[in-house]
Amino acid sequence: MSTPEEADMWIYRVNEPRLGAVRVREWRRRARHAIAMLVLLLAAATGGLMLLDQSAASLHTRLFNALWDAATLTTTLGDFSDFDERQKIFMLAAMFVTMFVAAFAVSRLTGILSGDDVIAYRENRAMERQFERLAGHIVVVGYRSLGQRISAKLREAGETVLVLVADASLADKAAERGNLVILGAPDAFDDRLRRARLDSAKALVATSPDGDANLAITLLANSPNRSLPIIVPGESNLRKTLLENAGATAVVIGDEILANALIGKLSTHTEATP
Repeated sequence: MSTPEEADMWIYRVNEPRLGAVRVREWRRRARHAIAMLVLLLAAATGGLMLLDQSAASLHTRLFNALWDAATLTTTLGDFSDFDERQKIFMLAAMFVTMFVAAFAVSRLTGILSGDDVIAYRENRAMERQFERLAGHIVVVGYRSLGQRISAKLREAGETVLVLVADASLADKAAERGNLVILGAPDAFDDRLRRARLDSAKALVATSPDGDANLAITLLANSPNRSLPIIVPGESNLRKTLLENAGATAVVIGDEILANALIGKLSTHTEATP
């Protein structure tokens, strides 16, 4: 089972900025170009040193020495004091070309992966790996007052909690408190639900103060896994019947709980009064 700590406080964004994936692909393309330029520079330097080497050494030895000196040039600016004047002039030109190519590559690559859209893209990829191993978790839909209380109590009981939320600030708060989070626009709830691994979830709890929203949540959650326990708040017996017909396992009417609690307190108080 995945734990919230493994998510490293990351949020899966259903409406992930598509530019993030584009930027990552562009960075990879530029990196390949930079590597290709460095390889071409290495080959050119090796070839030039081979042509300037007038020693009587074998072809294999001259090729190896040329490659060694070219690689040293492109990495460290090594010691070329044994070169003659023509070789030194060639290496001096090669050094300037190397510095130019390196500066060009750095300017092309630096900063392209630091944008918010790229960070969101990378977080989503990490969260997808978390979801692959996710099982036995409890899905909490909404993270306002009720959702926060329920999530906290579930985590205190050792449960893995996956919060589905449409508000970015609430998503940040849920992640900061150690929950797994899926963030998506209100009209993309089915997309959020599709990524919540309901097939392996232990239960789903709806916490919206909107009765119609809870009814829609129940209908959508019941479709992929009809054996999934769905706990929903209701406002009345009529709403309770509607929710149960939609697939809710248990419907809690808040007014009834509050009334019973108040009557209980009243009874306790009157019994204690002489």
